[in-house]
Amino acid sequence: MKKIKQSKIHIISLGCSKNLIDSEVMGGLLNKSGLQMIDRNDSADIVIVNTCAFINPAKEESLEEILTLAAEKKKGNRQFKLVVAGCLAQRYGKELSAQIPEVDLFIGTGEVGNIVRHINKLDEIKSRRAVIISKPDFLMTSQHPRILTPTMASAYLKISDGCSNCCSYCVIPSLRGRARSRTPKDILREAQMLAKKGIKEIIIIGQDTTAYGRDLKSRPKLAILLKDMAQIQGIKWIRLLYAHPAHITTDVMEAIATNEKICRYIDLPIQHIDDTILSAMNRKVAGVKIKDIIAQARQIIPDLALRTSLIVGFPGETSKRFEKLMDFVRETKFDHLGVFIYSREEGTDAAQLKSQIPEKEKERRRDLIMTEQAAISHAINTGLIGSIQEVLIEEKSDRQDFDFVGRCRRQAPEIDGITYVKGTHTKIGSIVKYKITAADDYDLFGEMVGRH
Repeated sequence: MKKIKQSKIHIISLGCSKNLIDSEVMGGLLNKSGLQMIDRNDSADIVIVNTCAFINPAKEESLEEILTLAAEKKKGNRQFKLVVAGCLAQRYGKELSAQIPEVDLFIGTGEVGNIVRHINKLDEIKSRRAVIISKPDFLMTSQHPRILTPTMASAYLKISDGCSNCCSYCVIPSLRGRARSRTPKDILREAQMLAKKGIKEIIIIGQDTTAYGRDLKSRPKLAILLKDMAQIQGIKWIRLLYAHPAHITTDVMEAIATNEKICRYIDLPIQHIDDTILSAMNRKVAGVKIKDIIAQARQIIPDLALRTSLIVGFPGETSKRFEKLMDFVRETKFDHLGVFIYSREEGTDAAQLKSQIPEKEKERRRDLIMTEQAAISHAINTGLIGSIQEVLIEEKSDRQDFDFVGRCRRQAPEIDGITYVKGTHTKIGSIVKYKITAADDYDLFGEMVGRH
C-alpha cells in the first residue's frame, strides 16, 4: 500500500444532487491538499463511497456498492482502503462496521469538511472498524473547493442543508440535521466562481429551498437571492428545485416570471392531495392550498413547466384516497412527475401507523400513475412541436440519427426528459436554438435554427 500522500483516490457518489455536492467538496478538499483524484476505482488506492439512506432502494444501492468493493478487497487481487461516507454511514455506521470488516472507515455527513484529516489518518487506524459519526451540522461555503467535470455546463448550488419540516415519513432531519442556510453573500460568491469556470446553468437546491433564510437573523428572501443571481455575468439559466408547497411565495413566482435568466420551471413536490394523508405526512399544507398555489403559479408565470413528486402507498391511503390522487394528476397535467413508493423507515412516526399498504399494491398504484403521466407528458411534448427552444448541449448522442443530447429550459438534469438535436457543428456546453420537430412520452427532438 502506498503512503497516503502518494495515493490515488476515487469517489463514488450515490443518491441525490445534495449528496453529489458533498462528493465534489470532498474531492476538492482532497485535491487541494495535494492528493490525486482519479475517475476510476479499479486503479485507486483509496475508494470513498458517498452513500444515500433516504429510502429502501437507496439503501440497497449503497449496500450493493459497498459489498461489491468489500468482496473485491477480500479477494486480495489489489490492496486499497475502503471508506464509506454520507447518509448510510450516519444512520447505520456502527452496525455496518461489525458486519462489513473490509471497510476501513465509516464517516457521517457531518465529517465532509474533515475528509482530508480522516484520509491522512487512514494508515494510523489499527482497527478496521473505525466509525466517526458526529452531529450532522456541516454547511459548505464558497471557501470549500469543488471538483467539477471540465466539460460541465451546469452545476448544482446548495443554498442550505438539513431540514426542519419533520415530515412523518422522512429520516432527513436525523441524517442531515436541522435547516441551515448559507448567507446570500456567500451563495452569490460561489455563483460568480461557477460562472468564471464556464458554468452556464445554476440549479438551486436544498432539502427545502423555499424555507431558505428562515434560520438567519437577517431573514434573507429567496426571491431577492434569485434576482441578484440573475445579475451575474456568464450565467444564462437559473433553475429552482425542491420548492415546498407550504413555503413557496408570490414574490418567488414573480421573480421567476420577470427575469429572463430564471427558467420558467418549478419543482414543487406535493407528495399527495388528500387532506387526511397530507396531515398524516405532517406536510403542513392542505389539498386546496396546493391547488391554489399551482393555479397562481401558472397565472403569474407564462409557459411554466411544473414538476412534482408523489408518494403512493402511504399508510391509510385507501382506494378512494388513491383515486382522488389519480384524478388530481389527470386534472392538473404536470409537465414532469415522479412517483415514490412509500418506504417504511424505522425511527419515523409513519412507520408506527396502522393500515400499512402491501408492497405489490404500492407498486400497482405507482404504475397506474406513471402510465397516466406518460400520456399527459406525451400530449404536452407533442404540443411543443414547431416551437423554438433554447437547448443546453451536454454530450454526443448515442443515436445515429441525432448528433447531440441536451436539455431545454423545461428539462432538469437526471429527473426529466432530454432533447436530441441535429447539427454537427454544435459545441458541448453551448446554448443553441432548435426547432422541435418530434416528441415522445418524455423526450424532444430538434433541428438547429440559430446560435447565440
